[in-house]
Amino acid sequence: MALTAKTTEPEPICWGARVSPAFRDGVRRMGARLAISPDYLMACMAFETGRTFDPAIRNAAGSGAVGLIQFMPSTAAALGTSVEALAAMSAVQQLAMVEAYFRPSKGRLKTLSDVYMAILWPGAIGKAESFVLFRESDPKRPKMYLQNKGLDWNDDGVITKAEACAGVEAQLKAGLKPGVAA
Repeated sequence: MALTAKTTEPEPICWGARVSPAFRDGVRRMGARLAISPDYLMACMAFETGRTFDPAIRNAAGSGAVGLIQFMPSTAAALGTSVEALAAMSAVQQLAMVEAYFRPSKGRLKTLSDVYMAILWPGAIGKAESFVLFRESDPKRPKMYLQNKGLDWNDDGVITKAEACAGVEAQLKAGLKPGVAA
C-alpha cells in the first residue's frame, strides 16, 4: 500500500480572488504572526484602497497618505521609508511595511473595529463602539473631521468608532462572498 501525501488548500480569505496567491499567503502569514484575522486585514486593505489593493493608491482627501493601509508621510518616516518608496513597492513587498506598522499593537487587535482603529485612530483601540473619534466642532483638530467626513454616516457632525468601521464591515461582508473570497 502506497502512502499518498495529503494536501489541503488554505481556507479562503476575504477578497482573496482580487489578489495574487503570494499576496494571500503573505496576509495569512502576517495574520498568524500578529494574531490578527487575515479576513480583518483584507477587509481593511479593501476599504483603504477602494478594493484595488494597489500599493500606490493615494488618499483622495489630500492627506498625502498612500498604499494598502494609507500610510501617512509621518508614519512612513517613522517606519524608515517614505510614501514615495511605499508607492514604488509591489503589493507583496508593501505587506512587510503593513506588518511593521501593526507589530506594536500585536495581541490587542481582536475585533475588526480595533484593527481598523490601528489604521485610522490608534487611540481608539479597545474603546467602545460609541467612542467619538472626530467632531466637526473640534477647534483643536478641525481638519480631522473634514478629512474623514465621508465616515459620518448620519451626518451629525460626529464620527464614532462604529460609524468609522461601518464601511470596513461592509467590505468584510462583501469580500467573504463565494467567488470573491479565495
